[in-house]
Amino acid sequence: MQPARRTAATLAALAIAGGTLGAYVPSPALPPLTWSNESPGRVVRHGAEDAVRLASGAFGTSGKLRAVVTDPNRPLELPLEWADVNTSPLDVAYRWEPFAGTSMRSLLGEGQLMHGLRAPAQAGIWRLRLRAPGWSEDLNDLAVITRVPFSEKRNGYLNGYRIGTYSTESSGRFDRYAPPAGFIEVTPENQDLQVSEHFRLRNFLTKDQFSVWPKYLALDLKLIDKLELVIQELNAMGIRAEHIAVMSGFRTPAYNDQGVGEGGRAQLSRHTYGDASDVWIDNDRDGYMDDLNGDGRRDTEDARVILRAVDRIERRHPELTGGAGIYRDNGAHGPFIHIDVRGNPARW
Repeated sequence: MQPARRTAATLAALAIAGGTLGAYVPSPALPPLTWSNESPGRVVRHGAEDAVRLASGAFGTSGKLRAVVTDPNRPLELPLEWADVNTSPLDVAYRWEPFAGTSMRSLLGEGQLMHGLRAPAQAGIWRLRLRAPGWSEDLNDLAVITRVPFSEKRNGYLNGYRIGTYSTESSGRFDRYAPPAGFIEVTPENQDLQVSEHFRLRNFLTKDQFSVWPKYLALDLKLIDKLELVIQELNAMGIRAEHIAVMSGFRTPAYNDQGVGEGGRAQLSRHTYGDASDVWIDNDRDGYMDDLNGDGRRDTEDARVILRAVDRIERRHPELTGGAGIYRDNGAHGPFIHIDVRGNPARW
């Protein structure tokens, strides 16, 4: 691509991602988008030509995210890069295709990409389809998950699934302790959806109500991004990390309240907001922390190895700052580390 043409394509992509097209105004939320052989962006091909790809930013800091979580009918900044192809972004329409068991309850029309993306109007899991004269393509490398609004919860239940009550529901709070905006609906058909390379929706479900479907999940993908970076960082430190076991991810307030008390769970636990997890490295999948420091034992010292990786990640990526705490084995489980993305540093 010639430099002038490359620049025009990049500006068009930025305008589309930001929801405007016309006089280009740089968006502070989006970095300059460029083609790079090292980028984890995925390319959609039309014969011998490249057309559109998701920019690397769509896959998180780790490059390993495979989903975006949003609310129904909201503007969606999904960064797209335009390649050297004889199609103008002005000519492209888009539509959302349901998958992973999502049933379309109403006929969804097509939107024009030039006006920016808007998330589907109903909760579910979707793929983005682009269409222009002569071609159509699905962007299959990223699922768009639209949540069920929090307002649909009634008397502590959402569609028969017990969630309980957040202590801040009537407080008018808008900080990180305000109730989540919504919940991901998890069904037998979509529970194995990969939200990243190493994690699926089912890994973060509350450990109760096993026979109740659908289930509901609060999940902050910044947490998933951070866990993927932990895997990368440990391997960069020379410590094999292929599988992270998640002992506890999202906990409904109803489930969390069962352990609230002296020495137990915090009432405003980050787990109830979907941005915390209790994990350990379990490459051999025997249900117990691996010997990460090579001392022949599997104990809290191995959790401290993970903590060192977390500290390094937070220094490089302060937007992922959060809490981390080490817990010893207690007969019911082995040692583990709590990791969250609460936004301020905390250690215990």
